[in-house]
Amino acid sequence: MRDRGKRRAGERGKRVELSSAWLQWLVAGAGHELMLFASVGILLIGIDDLLFDLLWLAMPRKAPLPPGAESRPLGGRIAVLIPAWDEAQVLPATLGRMLAAWAGEDVRLYVGCYPNDVATLFSVSTLVARHPQLRLVVGETDGPTTKGDNLNRMWAALGEDERMEGRRFAAVVLHDAEDHVHADELALYRRHLGDHAIVQIPVVPMVTGGSRWIGGHYGDEFAEAHGKELALRSRLGVPIPSAGVGCALTRSALALLAIERGGQPFRADSLTEDYEVGMLIGAYGLRSCFVDSLSAAGDRIVSRGGFPGTVEHAVRQKSRWIAGIALAGWDHLGWLGARFSGGGASSGQVWLARWMLWRDRRSPLAALILLAAYLGLIVTGLALAGEALLGWESRPLRPEMRLLFALNAALVLWRLAMRVHFTARWYGTGQALLAMPRAFVANVIAILAARRAVVLYWRMLRSGQVLWEKTEHQDGEAIPRRREIRS
Repeated sequence: MRDRGKRRAGERGKRVELSSAWLQWLVAGAGHELMLFASVGILLIGIDDLLFDLLWLAMPRKAPLPPGAESRPLGGRIAVLIPAWDEAQVLPATLGRMLAAWAGEDVRLYVGCYPNDVATLFSVSTLVARHPQLRLVVGETDGPTTKGDNLNRMWAALGEDERMEGRRFAAVVLHDAEDHVHADELALYRRHLGDHAIVQIPVVPMVTGGSRWIGGHYGDEFAEAHGKELALRSRLGVPIPSAGVGCALTRSALALLAIERGGQPFRADSLTEDYEVGMLIGAYGLRSCFVDSLSAAGDRIVSRGGFPGTVEHAVRQKSRWIAGIALAGWDHLGWLGARFSGGGASSGQVWLARWMLWRDRRSPLAALILLAAYLGLIVTGLALAGEALLGWESRPLRPEMRLLFALNAALVLWRLAMRVHFTARWYGTGQALLAMPRAFVANVIAILAARRAVVLYWRMLRSGQVLWEKTEHQDGEAIPRRREIRS
């Protein structure tokens, strides 16, 4: 009996050892493959970012432009297009700020509403009755549709006004229903639209105490993107994307797109119609510029606005951006080679433009790499716990993996340093210090948004419907909400 018990105990011990060995092999193998994939991906994207940063550093530094820097100002009336759906809480205040800031300017504000959005219509009716500069455009169909469709309706109303009044608009400015505009913004556009078809100014997210982490990461990203990315693209002479706010286009440039699209310059079936407009205008060989300028008072001329303050809402908004730019935008724009080269661009500029498109579209791949990196860290932690608690055999890193990790660590530190630098320029030292831990928040949101963007894009392909997630604004915070329209 004792011998039988010993044999059974020995057999159980062997099974435990085999199970432990199998688990150790699985954990070690999974951890190695995940970390290898993530490390190679981080290295490639890190080198891509480093090359871009070195190019930015090599370009001669330019201070923000003083007032009156351009010598060919654009005259004529300016139209401001403001699409609105369910914006009763913020739109009256926004229109009031615009009217006050641009008093004396030759400008007309077009507000695009829907017949079934009674609250918004009533909220602005008093302002429209009092101010001839306001033009309310109510579509024939109920809303919401897409933002591109709303903009097209205002474009049609603009054309009707031109025919009735016998006077042509000179430029069109894009803004959202919650934006905080600058008093010198229109004057800046006039100075630069004489030589350019599209002008984009910096967009500055409003970082409040209640959205320090989620809303704050938008501030970090826009500070770097509009402090470096768009600035370098503009100076390289490649197409720059429109942010949809703080953006001005000559009427002639929009008319060119309207001719190509049957009278409608904005794609009604796009999630990111603003991005596509900016890229197409540049691809046609028309000049684009990003302007970081100072007012006479010494402050920057920027467009400010609220952004989502919760993970759920940030994921919804960013998934729309990823689906529209990285996935559907690929279908709509291709790689711009034929259009851009047809506009007189050199082969070098064509390849630079394609490089920028790659950078815009790499977000799903970057999210996959980040997911693999975090999963690899978790599995590596399990392996270390197994070594400490179960006596698993430790596996030292090979020299090439050590070198790969060291290179990646240097690239990550460089990336964090750049993020901190640009955040400090826009928001000060306090927010710059928070930019480092907020990078983890940004990564998590990017991973979740990329997954959701793929699902969103797949549904669009299967159903033929554009799933537009409109952003509702309350008390300075943006809250995306999904709406559907058949394309």
